[in-house]
Amino acid sequence: MSGLVKDNIFGSSGVVLEAAGGLSWQPVVTASTVTVEAAKGYFINTTSNACTITLPSSAEAGDQVILIDYARTWGTNAITIDSNGLNFQGEPDTYTVDYDTAGQSLNLVYSGATVGWTPSSDIVNALEPVEPPTQRAIFAFGYTGSVTNISNLVNSSGGIGSDVTGVGTARQWTSGTNYGGDKAIFAFGTTGSRTNVSNLVNNSGVVATDTTGVGTNRSQPGSTKYGSTGQALFAFGSTGDYSVTNLSNKVSSSGVVASDTTGVGSARSNLGSAPYGGDKGIFAYGDTAGSGALSTSNLVSNTGVVSANVTGVGTARQLLAGAPYGTDKAIMAFGNISGTQNMKNLVSNTGVVSADATGVGTARDGMGAAGYGNDKAIFAYGGQTGSSLVNTINLVNNSGVVASDSTGTGTARTWTSAAAYSFSA
Repeated sequence: MSGLVKDNIFGSSGVVLEAAGGLSWQPVVTASTVTVEAAKGYFINTTSNACTITLPSSAEAGDQVILIDYARTWGTNAITIDSNGLNFQGEPDTYTVDYDTAGQSLNLVYSGATVGWTPSSDIVNALEPVEPPTQRAIFAFGYTGSVTNISNLVNSSGGIGSDVTGVGTARQWTSGTNYGGDKAIFAFGTTGSRTNVSNLVNNSGVVATDTTGVGTNRSQPGSTKYGSTGQALFAFGSTGDYSVTNLSNKVSSSGVVASDTTGVGSARSNLGSAPYGGDKGIFAYGDTAGSGALSTSNLVSNTGVVSANVTGVGTARQLLAGAPYGTDKAIMAFGNISGTQNMKNLVSNTGVVSADATGVGTARDGMGAAGYGNDKAIFAYGGQTGSSLVNTINLVNNSGVVASDSTGTGTARTWTSAAAYSFSA
C-alpha cells in the first residue's frame, strides 16, 4: 500500500480506519528529546535512551497527539512528558509525568486550560503525575531565653541562612510541615498560654501573619504531609501542664486547618513526625505526661487516617524530631530520656521503625528537622543537658547517614520546628 495511512492506531488487523482530523504520522523518533505538534502521531523508540517529549506550548480543545512505544522498550527507558506550561491531567507542568510500561500507546487530547492534556486512551496503563520534590526548608519560632518568631531559610544544599525578622505571634513548641506541594505551615504552640494560631509560608519562604486558630489550643504536637494532592495533618500535643491529647486536625491543600478529629493512639506530646512512603506519614515516640516516654508509633494513611498504636521499637524518648529522606523513607533522631540523646531510628518506606543506631553529632533535644534538596534531611538547633542552647546543624544524606556537627547559623534556640517548601532549587 502506498500513500499516508492516518489514525489507524486502534484499527483491527487489515482494516484501515478513517483519518481523524487529518492526523499525520511522523518518522520514528530515536533522539533523547523531541518537541511534538498537534494533529500528529509519533513512534517513540527508546531502545538506546530515554526520551523527554515536549508538548505544544499552546493548544485548543480537541487538539490531539498520539505516542506509541515503537520497540516495546519504555519499560527499560521510559518517556517523560513535558507539558510545556500547560496542565496535564489537571496538574501544572512542574509535576513529572513518566510512562514506563512496555507496549504503551498514548492518545493525548487537549481538553482546555483547567485539565489540560489528558489521555483519552493509554493502552496498558498510565502513571499518575508525580509531584516534584521539595528543595528548601525553613526553621521558625522557638525559645532563646524567651519565645521568638525569627526564622531561618535552608537552601537546596543544606545551608542555613541568617535570622529573618519574625512574623506572627512569638511562641515555642509549634510544629511545622509541608502542604500544597511547595508551601509550609506552622501551627499551635505556646506563648506562655497554649494557642491554635497558624502561619502559612509561601513557596518563596515568606512567613505570613497569624491565621485565626482552629482546633483545640495546644503545644508540642507533631505534623506531617500526606496524600498526593498537598494535604497535611497536625496531631497529638499538650493541652495543659499535665494533660496530653491524641486529637488531630487536617490541613487542606490551600492551607486551611480543619476542626478537631477524634483522636486515635496514645495521647502524648513532644513526639517525632515525618512523611514516608511518598504519600503517608508517621508519628512516633513522645511523652505521655503521666506514664513517661513511649516508643510507640502511629501510621497515617494517604487519606489522613491515623492508625492505632504500633508496638514501639527503639529507646522510648521525647523532644526528638523527624524528617523524610531518600524520597520515601524517614528518620527519627535525637531527643531526651534521662538526659539528651543523639541516637537515630530509620523508618522504611512501609513505615517500619528500625532499632536504635549509634548517634552522631551533639546530643540534644528540642531541635527542628525537615527534608531538603529532594532526598536529604536536616536537623538543627536544640538544647543540651544543662540548658545550653545551640545552633548546631546535622545533615542527613539520602541513605539516612547523619553527618557530624556543622557550624551553626542564626540565633541558638530550642523548642523550634521546621518544614520543607519550594520546588525550586
